[in-house]
Formats: sequence, C-alpha cells, structure tokens
Amino acid sequence: MMQPISVQLYTVREPLAADRDGVMRRLAAIGYRAVEPFDPMSDPKGFRQVADDLGLIVPSTHAYALLERDPAEVFDAVATIGAQLVVVPAGFPPEEFTTPDGLARTADRLNGLAERAAEHGVRLGYHNHWWEVEPLVDGRHALEALAGLLAPEVFLEVDTYWAAVGGADVPALLRRLGDRVLALHVKDGPVARDEPHTAVGAGAMPVPAVLDAAPGAWRVVELDSCAGDVFAALAGSHAYLTGLEGR
Repeated sequence: MMQPISVQLYTVREPLAADRDGVMRRLAAIGYRAVEPFDPMSDPKGFRQVADDLGLIVPSTHAYALLERDPAEVFDAVATIGAQLVVVPAGFPPEEFTTPDGLARTADRLNGLAERAAEHGVRLGYHNHWWEVEPLVDGRHALEALAGLLAPEVFLEVDTYWAAVGGADVPALLRRLGDRVLALHVKDGPVARDEPHTAVGAGAMPVPAVLDAAPGAWRVVELDSCAGDVFAALAGSHAYLTGLEGR
C-alpha cells in the first residue's frame, strides 16, 4: 500500500500565515492525508490539534531552526507535532559543496545533529537545492559525495526538481543513492532556476520515472512559487499522482 501523498506547507506559506486552520481544511478537502511543516516551532500544540481533527498525519518536518537554536527545544516541538523524520532544508553556504573539505564540515554538522535526533527518537535528514547537485566533487554530484560521509542513520529528502536544475539525471541519481532516500520533494515546471513551478504532471519533469526510481520514499508535493492559483495546482498535483498509483 502506498504511503499517503504529503504536501510541504511552504507551498501555501502566505495563506497559511493568514488562516492556518482554513488552509489545512482546504488541503484535506483536496485529498491530502499528510503534511510537512516548514516551522515546527510555530504553535506546535495548536498545529497538532488541527492536524488530528482533520485526520492529517505529520510524518516529516523541515527544521531550519536546528542550525540556529537549542536542538533540544526544536526536538521537543517536533515531538509535539508527531513527526519522525526531521529535515535540515538549507543553511550551509553553497561553497561548502564545492570541495571535499567543505563537504566534510557539512557532514560533521549533520552527523552531530543526527546523534541529538536519535536521543529524541527521531531521524535527521537533509534536503537539497540545486547547489548541492551542480558541483562535481571527485567526479560525483556533491550530494552523492556528501551521502558517502554521512552516518548511516542520516537520510536524504531529495528535491527532485532542484536536482534536475542542478544537472542530474534524477532517476539515475535516486537509484545510486538507494535506501538513503526516504522522502522526495515532487515538483514540476520548466526545470529552470528562476521560473515558477506548475502542478505536478504539467511541466518538463519525468515524474513517473522519478517515482519509479525511489518506490518506497514519501512523496511530498511542493511548489516554491506558482504563476496561477496555488490550490488549483495542488489539486492537480494530487490528482495526477493519485492517477499514477493506479498504473
């Protein structure tokens, strides 16, 4: 049985700030059964309550705050919202992904945070953008070289769109990373750095091949930006991905 399709709440960050509960109801009405917050520190008790009321699960969360605040405080909030996968989404300078020494420093920081995560019963992961993929270090995409330095418990949430923008053959990259990948950001568009995204299935990404390359990973829909109505794009994305499950 496929895991429910999730949605990264950064996609709806502006309406969410104005009416969190109403936005969550709209996502549930579209058919989403899982959500991925981008700030677990924002009213975790209230967030957990509305998620529970709507039957939404929270398998994963981004937690940029881990790089800025006491990790124990962040992991307490994560426990409240109920996530088991905690993702560092950014925060390292792009130049750290251009040299072996930079990758080693990044891996050391992530491995240390992973130890703290384990103390709280959760797993730590890393989410890429294009700048972790475009550079080649020792003949491999930097993200692959980083994976080789990470402790086994550190997983990857591969942003498939940004990996493509970074020049990767995304299905091949996912196959090489294998079980390290526990989640995917599934998004679509023109595969260009500064262009708005589209509903999944309406752009240039080879979405079926991407999903086939990581069949056990969580599917998390995200649009960093959207030229049209974002809720219509989220509904189209959900319908497209649900249709693929019936292939």
